[in-house]
Amino acid sequence: MTDITNQLPEMIAAAADDKKARDIVILDMQGISSVTDFFVICSANSTTQVAAIADNIEEKLSEKGINPLHKEGYREAHWILLDYGTCVVHIFIEEDRNFYNLERLWGDAQSRSYEA
Repeated sequence: MTDITNQLPEMIAAAADDKKARDIVILDMQGISSVTDFFVICSANSTTQVAAIADNIEEKLSEKGINPLHKEGYREAHWILLDYGTCVVHIFIEEDRNFYNLERLWGDAQSRSYEA
């Protein structure tokens, strides 16, 4: 695993925190999912804030030459997904996060809260 792979979840979490994302959690998916190494999951109060968090993550990582491979959910902005390959970001409106409960779904993953 490269150094950037280890740093990417923290960089994403910091960018989300810049826009006041709540309950930022990093799940270590290595050995659990073949799709990605990490999930970063966070919540927002409104669809406007969901989009602002996603935009800030994209902007901060783009400044470092890191661009998402795929993104979806901007139209409704209830759940925006940004796929950076080794790290997938899930930005939820609070109600949707509670409904989908990815932390429980991926309960085998080691989890840590982001502390700024």
